[in-house]
Amino acid sequence: MANSRTPRRNRRDGDPVVVPIRRGGISEARRYRPRGKTVREAAAEQARDPYRPALEVVRGGQQEPAPKPKQAAPPKQAAPPKQAAPPKQAAPPKQAAPPKRAAQPRRPKAQQDQRGGAAGRRGAASRRRPPRKAARRAPLLRWLASVRRRRRRRTPPPLGNPMRRLRFGTALVLVLFMVIAGRLVELQLTDAAAYAADGLKQRLRPMVQPAPRGAIYDRNGATLAHSVDARYVYADPEMVTDTAAAAARLSPILGIAKSALVEKMKRGTRPDGRDIRFVYLARGVSVEVGEQVSALTIKGIGVHRDERREVPGHDLAANLIGFTGAEGKGLAGMESQHDAVLRGQDGQLVEEIGLNGVAIADGYSRHKPARPGRSVQLTIDRDLQYAVQRTLAKRMQEVRAAFGSALVLDVRTGEVLAMASWPSYDAANPGDVPAERRIDYSTAAVVEPGSVHKPLMIGAALEEGLIEPDSTPVVAPTIRKGGKTYRDTTYHPTRKMTIPGILAHSSNVGVIQIADQLGPKRIWAYQKKFGLGAATGVGAPGEASGIVQPPDRWSGSSHGSIPIGLGVAVTPIQMAAAYGAIANDGVWQQPRLVRGTVDSGGALKRAPAGEQRRVLSAKTAKELRRAMEAVTTAKGATGLSGAISGYRVAGKTGTGLRVKDDRYLYGNVTSFIGMAPADAPRFVAAVFAHLPNGAGSGVGGPVFRSVMTSALQHYAVPPTGRKSPHFKVYA
Repeated sequence: MANSRTPRRNRRDGDPVVVPIRRGGISEARRYRPRGKTVREAAAEQARDPYRPALEVVRGGQQEPAPKPKQAAPPKQAAPPKQAAPPKQAAPPKQAAPPKRAAQPRRPKAQQDQRGGAAGRRGAASRRRPPRKAARRAPLLRWLASVRRRRRRRTPPPLGNPMRRLRFGTALVLVLFMVIAGRLVELQLTDAAAYAADGLKQRLRPMVQPAPRGAIYDRNGATLAHSVDARYVYADPEMVTDTAAAAARLSPILGIAKSALVEKMKRGTRPDGRDIRFVYLARGVSVEVGEQVSALTIKGIGVHRDERREVPGHDLAANLIGFTGAEGKGLAGMESQHDAVLRGQDGQLVEEIGLNGVAIADGYSRHKPARPGRSVQLTIDRDLQYAVQRTLAKRMQEVRAAFGSALVLDVRTGEVLAMASWPSYDAANPGDVPAERRIDYSTAAVVEPGSVHKPLMIGAALEEGLIEPDSTPVVAPTIRKGGKTYRDTTYHPTRKMTIPGILAHSSNVGVIQIADQLGPKRIWAYQKKFGLGAATGVGAPGEASGIVQPPDRWSGSSHGSIPIGLGVAVTPIQMAAAYGAIANDGVWQQPRLVRGTVDSGGALKRAPAGEQRRVLSAKTAKELRRAMEAVTTAKGATGLSGAISGYRVAGKTGTGLRVKDDRYLYGNVTSFIGMAPADAPRFVAAVFAHLPNGAGSGVGGPVFRSVMTSALQHYAVPPTGRKSPHFKVYA
């Protein structure tokens, strides 16, 4: 290897140039550029002709000789005289071309560099192509030379500036770090509280704490319906890992289909966007069932205290009391009517839970205690209710009635002491009971009152002074109104009848004749005063209002049908309240089922008194009660089966039709409404029964007698000791 101090030959522009090689130092290192060359080498590279490789290819690999230094031109001499040109000679014959010389291997560049200048020029000249070929290449050489000159005149493009790129990259990194720092400040300072709250919400599990539902008591404090200790099973859908497996294990214990449990445990979101963390799987299960579920230790499934509604009397007043659903909400009867009072307000326990679904001992916790519901005390007497319901059910089964209703009112207060319906059901286990068995017929059944409507017309005529208690109108056996003939059930010739006799034999003709004196307007007015055509507001859900026709809707036959209770729609409770006005010296007292509410401390808050209005004067009411006693005492009267030994009873029987969905049903509705003792009334009892087979003459009276006797004996009401007067039917 040549010494580093010896010069090195380089070819530049075709001439050998001697470049001394110097030992590099720190100064050369500092002048290093990214292109891998020093500034000196870069300058030498710029000075070199970029088209030289192309020229070398054109010359067949020969380099362009270096230009010779210019010498002084010799002095011009006179031109010698021209000589005549020698005669042309014939061209010599062509000879065969000599054989081509074998190609010589190209010498290495190092050997070429060591050859002398003259020898190099001789070698170059010997390798020149014939002048003829060179002449043809002359235009190309000139073009390349011109391009080379133009290229040399151009300014070379500037090298890339690494400092500019470095500054740009640094600025970009700084901007990126500033954005990250700003976001960190926002997360840690500005929005830290909001993000922390959102994170806490994801770890919170709300649990409902059902409020103890109030009980339903009778007027003496006996329990008719109350809640007992139970358990509810819940699920946290976010914690349940395998819903199908969990449902398969829970289904036989809870008695709920596996598919229903899987549907309940599906994950979802609330309307506010949060995950659903609590769903009920079953409510009101027994404590034993709750313990079995807890023993399964399924992740995401829990058991908590709950209540289950219990009705000790089962079917006792079931149509009145009603029942609750699985969620503890009242669905029928008084449970539904007073659900807002009984339900109370549920509490809530919110706990922070860990990954295993267990509450963190020192974690966040919020407890809102439940507010117990208030209890409702009814006016019903449990013992009397039992007696009335038993009597009604027995008789209705014997006559195969479609429905039956029996109720007892306290005349002085309007309180309902008993209200039974048939058929009934077990309120403790309502299950899939048909809707017809859950109806409270005393307030929901709409029927034609029939002849029990007649005392209202007699009372109105007495109050208006159109008749007197001892009047004896002439009554024919038939009467025609609007093309329709009405006749009395008990045949008699045209003759005078007493007012008690008209009621005792339930004379249709006699009542129609008296109603003609009243006229449609006064009839309709007294019907409204007695409470017909509007719900009484007794406090039971689904109470019907009935129908009474205003005078402008009367037809010709209405003058005969409406006074005798046909073409009128009423409920048993409406007719009982109307008779209560007669028993209460002419004052209509709104019937009521609720006596008051009881708080958690046992204090009773009485319900406000019901509406009162005077319909008849006390004198008229007394005269009407006396005339109605003939129904249970006069010879041949229709209500003899309702008489009670030792007591004076005033009442009236009736037969009508049942209205349902704006049409009459087949069969008769038989009824008996009365009061006792008649001379000092304490109770009003009403009995209605729908008999599809058309019978009924001996149904209402016996049931009334048994019901009223139970009420008089239960409250130890003694007879007045005064005997009932003797009544004549015909004058």
